[in-house]
This record gives sequence, C-alpha cells and structure tokens, in this order.
Amino acid sequence: MVRIKVENMTCGGCAKGVTATLKEAAPGKLVALDLEKKEVTVAMDDVAPLLAALEKDGWQAKAA
Repeated sequence: MVRIKVENMTCGGCAKGVTATLKEAAPGKLVALDLEKKEVTVAMDDVAPLLAALEKDGWQAKAA
C-alpha cells in the first residue's frame, strides 16, 4: 500500500479527479481517499508512476 498527500485536493470534484487519475494509472487497484487529510491510499507497492500521473494532471502530490 502506498499513501499519497495531494495538497490541492480540496473538494468532492477534486477527489473525483484524483481518483480518476489514479484508477487510470493503476487499473484494477483499490483506491481509498480521505478528503479531510488530503490523502489517498492505493493498493500497490510502487508510488512513482502514481506521482507521475498525478503531476501530469496538475495535482500537487508527494508520498505520505
């Protein structure tokens, strides 16, 4: 499991966008989101492709 902090995820619409980006980057993987903490957990071991996909789509993300 990897945890990612997404600083500019501030609303439900943002959460949908982040989820869509991560599901495209990691098809079939479980994505759990905590909007209040601005954190996402993805059921995979390598965070690098997820961070790259988020950055490409304009999200300010870093490993948590």
